[in-house]
Order: sequence, then C-alpha cells, then structure tokens
Amino acid sequence: MPAPTPPATDWWKSAVVYQIYPRSFADSDGDGIGDLPGVLQHLDHLSWLGIDVVWLSPVYRSPQDDHGYDISDYRDVDPTFGTLADLDRLIAALHARGIRLLMDLVVNHTSDEHAWFEESRASRENPRADWYIWRDPRPGAVGGEPGAEPNNWGSFFSGSAWEWEPARGQYYLHLFSRKQPDLDWEQPAVREAVFSMMSWWLDRGVDGFRMDVVNFLSKDPALPDGELLATGYGDGTPHFRHGPRLHEHLSEMQRVVFAPRTGSYLTVGEMPMVTPEEALAFTDAETGQLSMVFQFEHVDLDSEGDKWTPRETTVADLRHSWGRWQDAMGERGWNSLYWENHDQPRVVSRFGDVATCWRESATALATMLHLHRGTPYVFQGQELGMTNVPFDDIADFRDIESLHHYAAAVERGAEPAQVLAALRSKSRDNARTPVQWSGGPTAGFTAGEPWIAVNPNTSWLNAEAQRDDPGSVLAYYRELIALRHRDDVVVHGAFALLPGHRDLYAFSRTTPAGRLGVYVNLSSNVIDLDLDPADAGAEVVLANYPAGDRSTATLAPWEARVLRSGPHP
Repeated sequence: MPAPTPPATDWWKSAVVYQIYPRSFADSDGDGIGDLPGVLQHLDHLSWLGIDVVWLSPVYRSPQDDHGYDISDYRDVDPTFGTLADLDRLIAALHARGIRLLMDLVVNHTSDEHAWFEESRASRENPRADWYIWRDPRPGAVGGEPGAEPNNWGSFFSGSAWEWEPARGQYYLHLFSRKQPDLDWEQPAVREAVFSMMSWWLDRGVDGFRMDVVNFLSKDPALPDGELLATGYGDGTPHFRHGPRLHEHLSEMQRVVFAPRTGSYLTVGEMPMVTPEEALAFTDAETGQLSMVFQFEHVDLDSEGDKWTPRETTVADLRHSWGRWQDAMGERGWNSLYWENHDQPRVVSRFGDVATCWRESATALATMLHLHRGTPYVFQGQELGMTNVPFDDIADFRDIESLHHYAAAVERGAEPAQVLAALRSKSRDNARTPVQWSGGPTAGFTAGEPWIAVNPNTSWLNAEAQRDDPGSVLAYYRELIALRHRDDVVVHGAFALLPGHRDLYAFSRTTPAGRLGVYVNLSSNVIDLDLDPADAGAEVVLANYPAGDRSTATLAPWEARVLRSGPHP
C-alpha cells in the first residue's frame, strides 16, 4: 500500500492534522476500550470535516503502563487495539479518502518488557547490554538504598529517575515511569535498530512520524546532578533537553531513513522546553532535519514553576508567546499550531468561558489558532468543543502522571482537596475521556463499560447533535478548515500582530494576492473593534456570530471575525 504521491515537498503546510488517541476514540467490540476497527467506523467524519492527516497515538504492543507510550514491540499492534491487518486496512481506507497517516514514534525509551531491555538487564555481557543508560551506584554507596542513585534527577512521573536492577548490579535511567527505561542513543546499534523499524513502517504505507520527546535523545554523558527542586529531586533537564549530539542523531535519521525514498514525509518533533531559535534550526527549510516541532511555551503560560501550580494568563501573555514564535520561524522555519492533545486539558475549559460562552469561546480559540502561520492540529473531540471533566475523586483518574503526582504531593503534606483541584484543571485524563459521538451514558463510544468515565455533558454536547446544526462548533471547524484549503494567504501569508484593546487578539496574514485581518475577542466582555485601516471595507469571510448580531464598532464576547481584502481565490 504505497503512500499517495504528494503534490509538493511541503504539502503539509496546507494540511490540517487530526490526532486520534485510539483508546478513547471509538470501541467496536464492547470491551470499553477504543480500537482500530472503531477508528475505521468514523473515517467519514474526518473526511467530511476536511482532515488531511491523521496522527495516531501508539497502537504498538505495550503493557499499557503509560497507555501505549511504553512499547514492548515496535513491529506489531497490541491486541487491545486490534491486529496488524486492521492497521493495514486503516492505512488503505485513509489513503482512499486522500488522508495520510502519521504514526507516533516513541524511541527515547521503551517498555521494560521489550525484548531489548530484557536482554540488557540480564547481564553486563549480553550483546544488548549497553542499549540502555546504566550506571553504578555513587562511589561508596550500596545499590538500591536511598541516596545511592548515580545522580539526583527526578522523573517526570514523580520520584527518582533511576531504578535499581539487582540482576545487573546497576541502575537504569527512566525519565518517565520506571517501566520506561531510556535507550542509549550513543550506541550505533540502537540507532540502526530504530532506523530499520522506521523504514519498515514507511514500507507499509505510513506517511511520517510524530516523534515523542525527540529532543531528549542525546544526554550529557557525564549525567551531572541537577538543581534541587521542591520535590527533593534534581532538575536534569539542562543535561538532556537539547543534548550535544541531537542534531547529529536527527541528521543521521534523515539521511538513513528518509533521503533514499521518493516523495515527502511529515516529521514532527515533540520538544519540551525548546526555544524559538532552536526550533528554527530544526525546521529550517534548507538545513533543518524536521518538518516542524511541538513547542510548549504557550501551554505553560497558565502554570507557575510546575504544571500543577496555576497562574493567571492574560491576552498579552498569549500575544507575546505566539507572536515571538511566529516572528522567529519567519519564512525559513515552520510552526505547529495546537491547543490540545493527549497530554493537554481541553482548551475551552482552560482559556475559554465554559459557563456563559461555551460555543463562542470554543470557536474564537479555534479561529485564533488555525489562522496563524503553521500547520494546525485538532485533537479528537476538540472539533465538538469538548470540555474538562468534573472528576469527583482520585479513583476517577487513570493517568499514571496524575496518580503518581497525587500520591507524592499528599505524602509531602499537601491537602488532598487542593491536589484534586489541580488535577481537575490539568490532568491528562481531561483529554482522554471518550469522544462524545452521541448522548446516552456511554456517548456512543462503546456498548460496554468505558475504561474511563464519559463526561456527563455528553447528553447535549455530542457529534450527533451538532452534525446538522449550521451554528454548531463542529460546523464552524469545517468552515475554518475549508478556508485554509481554498485561500493560499492562510498558508503562505506573512504574519503581523495588530494593536488594539487589551482583550483583543488581532493579526494580519498578507501575500501580494491579498490580506486577511483576524480579530478575536478573548474575553467575556464587549470590547471596541480596533480595526486596522487596511481592513476597512474588507469582506467578512468567516465569523462565529451571525451577520445580524455583528457591530461595526465592537466585538461581542468571544467574537471572532475574519476579513478578506484583495483578489479572492
């Protein structure tokens, strides 16, 4: 099943990507867990919406400690989700609709149940003994006892980043769960195995990869201690977030995996803590190794110090962050545009107004996102305006990060109610509840008991209720995606922020053939419409309020208005 012939090497600039987290998308067999046949049942929804690329979160064999991001076999599908034949059918069905498939690539670490690690942990003489990052205890310390770890780094999932392995008499590094040991990318055999696996997937018809925490692949070989944090562990990120051989590793990947092939593949690097200048180096049209990167600056604005400590976010914060990334990428680099994914809470609950302006804020935030320069991503259910979940108890959560944080915070003396409040706001489980296809207790997701509870608002917030409603969030997303597909200024136009009211997010996109003026009120108040003179008399090509409700002098709460001047496509 060859991939479709791309119309140009940068076809992904005009594309819209839709992320599917298969565990929560659609369940075909009634076991309460989403699967690949369930995805196949809803492809017409994606085609109708106008989606160009599906990013599929991991469906590889996995013990599911981190819900698939702990992989035990890169060349097979976990029975939870179906079979390799099901995945082949999905690739064929997507391609038949003109939709490409982006696979999640998780190669900073594997599962501790992967055959590579089982061999590596068995002895120091095994052929794969050095495929992972192993270290002896600190000099004079006894392995397995507190303080004997090779350094003081903490794990992103709480606790130490090191785990003692008695069979080897050494510690292994795990930046995430202890069941996710980090591969040692300094070893040529590791890179060769990963590149061979990637080529195997491309041969099956996959059109590219989204690469999980790809900027963590190269670590400072000295592995020095990090600055102590409130958790009691050291911050190791300065020593692995952008390691000394990262560009070298990605250049080798490009040379070995992609360069020998005809066609153009989409490569997206998830890069926590990446700076705009670093991102430009990775995505430079002439010298970069990736199509685009996922940066986290804008989704860290509402946190102070760590993701669980809230901070009020202003429109000025958003303008500064988004604007500087647009400026830094310029004409040479390329942005990925996202609000939500499997790791982020629902944007309408996070930055919008669910209580009084749910539809308006969901569509306003979508307008702002999609009309920047870059490739927009829609996370499943985002096109419906799905919201965060009113979790009542820690027993309602399933996410390993959330559960570990709760246990660690309470152990340090935090009030359980305060920890739960933070989880309700920021837990990854907010994005992982079942897609709300219809009303009813299981939202049309499953005939069985869902693996995580359905959001109770599915009684009114669901795809079935919105599909034939021209005023729905779903219908608006379809219009927004169609605008990108028909008007090159959305793809290629130069970006410039426009001044105005403190709650106004306004910018222009300009090419010699025309201009878009984008005006979005990011508040629940009526504000002045500070129209740029260049947009005076321009045609409204998209708006989230009906024409009869629009004023020439003001913007209503969460109103978005897109103006087009110059020749129309």
